[in-house]
Amino acid sequence: MKWTSILAIYTLFWVLSAFFVMPFHVRTTHEVGGELVPGQAESAPHEFRPARIALWTTLVASVLFGLYYGNYVYAWVSVETFDLTNW
Repeated sequence: MKWTSILAIYTLFWVLSAFFVMPFHVRTTHEVGGELVPGQAESAPHEFRPARIALWTTLVASVLFGLYYGNYVYAWVSVETFDLTNW
């Protein structure tokens, strides 16, 4: 596999993982006992930590990409696994 393909697929896993990671470890202002700023949604996070989200996203994406690449190299699950024509 070319390095550009690896980079593109890893980037896709990273973006997808960001959507998985964002809802976790989020506390609203109400949950931490703070006061809402006028105009603030009640569901808005009290503190936004992009570095923490990026770290967790990188970890999750690396694990998922590692599984993907392992399957690419060792063919754990192949197209023949899903061949439904041989009944």
